[in-house]
Amino acid sequence: MASSTIVKIMSDKITPSMGLKTLLKISNVILLPLIGMVVFIALWAAVANNLETSLGKFPGPVAVLEQAVVLVEEHQAQAEKEAAFYERQELRNADRMAKDPSYEPNIRAFTGVPTFFDQIWTSLYTVGVGFFFASLIAVPLGIMCGLSKSAYAAINPLIQLFKPISPLAWLPLVTMVVSAVYVSDDPFFAKSFVTSAVTVALCCLWPTLINTAVGVSSVDSDLLNVSKVLRLNTWVHIQKIILPSSIPMIFTGLRLSLGIGWMVLIAAEMLAQNPGLGKFVWDEFQNGSSQSLARIMVAVLTIGIIGFALDRLMLSLQKSVSWDKSVNLR
Repeated sequence: MASSTIVKIMSDKITPSMGLKTLLKISNVILLPLIGMVVFIALWAAVANNLETSLGKFPGPVAVLEQAVVLVEEHQAQAEKEAAFYERQELRNADRMAKDPSYEPNIRAFTGVPTFFDQIWTSLYTVGVGFFFASLIAVPLGIMCGLSKSAYAAINPLIQLFKPISPLAWLPLVTMVVSAVYVSDDPFFAKSFVTSAVTVALCCLWPTLINTAVGVSSVDSDLLNVSKVLRLNTWVHIQKIILPSSIPMIFTGLRLSLGIGWMVLIAAEMLAQNPGLGKFVWDEFQNGSSQSLARIMVAVLTIGIIGFALDRLMLSLQKSVSWDKSVNLR
């Protein structure tokens, strides 16, 4: 009797409009993106069938999928070679130590060609380092510009001067500076890595700096008055009033900066010849084989997917630290 009463109450609460809203929500999340992907793949296949290049027919979805499988197999084969290489070393060292207990084993590093997935990791690491140092500079500087009109007036011309500069213009200068300053017989980081990371940092710090300054300068005057009434010192004022209120704008800048940094990195890796997705694309272009275009398309799609994933990651982080949970962030 009680269970039938509960079912009746629940059925009364579930109205047709609620079911329609749920259906629309599901279609917006799953169905519409799926339709967009199907249309894109169909158009891609149609264009690829009618487009001839100097290396042959432009790769369609099937050819790209085949090369993606080949790249996975190459990575697995290289991983097996690496495991066998270290296993042989361990057996040889164990044999030597059995014969001579005073022998000190020498482990040599595997020097195989980086695979496609190794290049992905290198690119992610490089953009992460560049983005980290850019944020470390841009956020405090943006807070200073937002709090002080004099500081903003002094720094704004420099922002407008350096913000439009292309990474291709920065790269030769950064390369020469790194070569002159970063001198070591046994460097911890390769010069090409440092060059790419610095170039990424120079190009991606501006959106964070600008958005942080705007967010700080736009804090509600009532909150500023509360801070004055409570006589908060500068650090507490920034920690309790400024940062919570400007978090949305700061993260908007961070998301823009990370996207720009990821885009800049590919060009920087091409020219600096730092191992990564950019160098992979360049090497395949120089290779000029019949599979090169398909492998380049795999890299292009991978770059786009990773860029999307990085943006979603920053969005999730923004939602977790934002005090206003009612804001619809997307």
